[in-house]
This record gives sequence, C-alpha cells and structure tokens, in this order.
Amino acid sequence: MEAAGERSGDERGRAASRPDGHVERSLLDRKVYMDYNATTPLEPEVIQAMTEAMQEAWGNPSSAYPAGRKAKEIIRAARESLARMVGGRPEDVVFTSGGTESNNLVIHSAVKHFHKTRLSKGDTAERQSPVEGALPHFVTSSVEHDSIRLPLEHLVEEQVAEVTFVPVSQVSGQVEAEDILAAVRPATCLVTVMLANNETGVVMPVPEISRRVRALNPQRAAHGLPVLLLHTDAAQALGKRRVDVQDLGVDFLTIVGHKFYGPRIGALYVRGLGELTPLYPMLFGGGQERNFRPGTENTPMIAGLGKVSLGDLEQA
Repeated sequence: MEAAGERSGDERGRAASRPDGHVERSLLDRKVYMDYNATTPLEPEVIQAMTEAMQEAWGNPSSAYPAGRKAKEIIRAARESLARMVGGRPEDVVFTSGGTESNNLVIHSAVKHFHKTRLSKGDTAERQSPVEGALPHFVTSSVEHDSIRLPLEHLVEEQVAEVTFVPVSQVSGQVEAEDILAAVRPATCLVTVMLANNETGVVMPVPEISRRVRALNPQRAAHGLPVLLLHTDAAQALGKRRVDVQDLGVDFLTIVGHKFYGPRIGALYVRGLGELTPLYPMLFGGGQERNFRPGTENTPMIAGLGKVSLGDLEQA
C-alpha cells in the first residue's frame, strides 16, 4: 500500500505530461541547491568569457605575440572591473588562487612588517622599543573562517605570534567593536574581522571597528607602537550586498570568485599597495603581479572573475 500523498509511477507520468505531447520534469526530479555559501554555480556569461579566453588568449601574458597581448589585456580589464566593484583602484588589486591564499598572504605580511618596522626603529631609536622582545599580536573574532583561524593558530603553536580570539555576542552573533579594541595590545599589528559570517550570515560592524582603529593609530604611532592594520574577509558579502573599501575603511579586503557566481579564483585588495599598506610575497618567481604574487597568470579564471564583477552580474 502506498503511503498517503504518494503517487504511482503512472500517476506521476500523467501529471508530468502536457496535451502538446511534451513532458515536463516531475517535481520529484527537480533539485534544490542550498549550499550557496560554499559555492555558487557559474553564470553562463562567465563560462563564455572563460571559454573565449582559453580559445583566444592562451598565450603567456608576459609575451609580446598576439595571444600573449590578448591575455594581458584581459587581465588588465578584469583588474579594473574588480576594482570598480569594491570601490578601489586597479593598482591596489592582486590576483591570487583564492580566499585561503589571500587571507594567508595578509597574515604573513603582518608578521613580516611587524619585524621589519621594529628592527628599523630599533636601529635609530635612543631608547628601547615599547614592544622589544614581544611577538606580533593579532586580534580576530571567534567565528572566522578556517583560512584565518588555522593560520593564526599555527603561528601560536610555532611561537611566532600571539592571538586573541574575541567571542561574538550570544544575542546578535556580532563581534562588538568595543571588545575588539579592548583586546588590542602594544604589540598588536593586525585586526582581522570577516564582513559576513559564512554560517550565520551575520554582518559584522567592520566600519565601526575601522573608525575606532583609525582614531587609535595616531596615539600608537606617537608612542612608538605598531600601527594597526585592518583586514576583512568579504567572501560571503560580495554579490549579496554593497561592498566598498572606502566605506569599510579597511587596509586589506579578500575577494573570492566562486562565492558570487564566478570561478574558483581570488584576489586581494590592498589600500595603497606597497606605499600606504605593506604586502610581502609568500612566493618568489617570474615577477608577475608586480612580484607580490608571482606565477604565470591563470588568464581564463581571471577573465571569469572580471566578468562576474561587472555590475549586471552582481545582482544575479
């Protein structure tokens, strides 16, 4: 006996048939995809842009022959498109393999910059540095993605850095700006707080944290303390809400293509790259991406990311 509500195969077939002879898909055959925070499907226009790049721009972007020049032009256009999407400058965008690399690159750069600036000040200062002998310190939330949490925990295990994981409110799910600032120490070099949480969807008060950090930095500089850099992982916010680096007030912003209908590639926005905000490479090679992220560029993926960052696809 069939359970209540079930229909036989014949009944399902009749329900799916139309008078014109065409057969519609049965409701039982339809699929509902509910894992968009993990990965979104590619937009058709993105697939087309990537396919065209593979066919027409297969050359090395560093080479002068036509296919290489075409590849270089695609990369340039994609960088401009991505910069417009986040309200930054093209020269402040570096392409990476994805969000994990972008996040690790920020953390690596913060550690490197802490030691470089401490050494340079120690060479000229007449008195001992206020952070002499201290490890670089990071402040983050307790609900960050593993690509933030695990690298920081690894640094702690290796006794390379110290980290404060600030808990979020049990009521709102947000991390409070007041709690973030209370966790700051003399040796703090980076505050990293995601823009939107990948599990709860809660949007964090990054602009408020930024304002508080900016107000604190002149006092820290006057006392010879490291200037606080601010990073946000915007993977779960892009394509779902307006993201503008000027409004957010961040120094670093992580971009992930496959979270908003693009390919599995990433980018990193760095405010005043190499001038106002430091970035130190983790890789060394052929000089691509101005030596910040060397390696022959993945032109088709970059073409897809450039396409999806256009305004008409952001609202897909």
